[in-house]
Amino acid sequence: MVHAHRTINADLAGTGVDGPPAGLRAQLARHALLPLRLFLGVTFLYAGIDKLTDRAFLAAGGAGSLGEMLRQVHDVAALPQLVDLAQKSPVGFGYAIAAGEIAVGLGTLLGLLGRLAAFGGALISLTLWLTVSWATTPYYYGNDLAYLVAWLPLVLAGTPRFSLDAVVAMRRKRHGAQLFG
Repeated sequence: MVHAHRTINADLAGTGVDGPPAGLRAQLARHALLPLRLFLGVTFLYAGIDKLTDRAFLAAGGAGSLGEMLRQVHDVAALPQLVDLAQKSPVGFGYAIAAGEIAVGLGTLLGLLGRLAAFGGALISLTLWLTVSWATTPYYYGNDLAYLVAWLPLVLAGTPRFSLDAVVAMRRKRHGAQLFG
């Protein structure tokens, strides 16, 4: 029976008898987080660079400045204490957010300390949701909550494919505990 032969010799979880995943579905499953990683990495890298190159954003006051935006969201933020902290030095805070977004974007794209980069992205998104976009009604119009949830699979899984983390892991596996030996 052809059907019985296929069922008996096939691993229903999508892996071959010898271990590694086989077939198109298994290949696609192994790369399922790659589009999310690319989108989030590019988006955060772009957001950080955009902030650094926008003179209006990195000002303490005026139209389009971070200082003005902080004044506008203070009374409607879930955690106005975070807004108070940022208002002490809006320019410094703007540089810190931009640097964080660039670090998260590069770490995610390169797959360097992927879980840490994803955790940083989730933390930035959580902070923005609790301050800047908290008052957005209905909640699904604000994007910071969606970004927060989008980071969670990468926090859990890391960057196991096409990444510097994978290169380091492979080198450790080949050479034991010695990383550069």
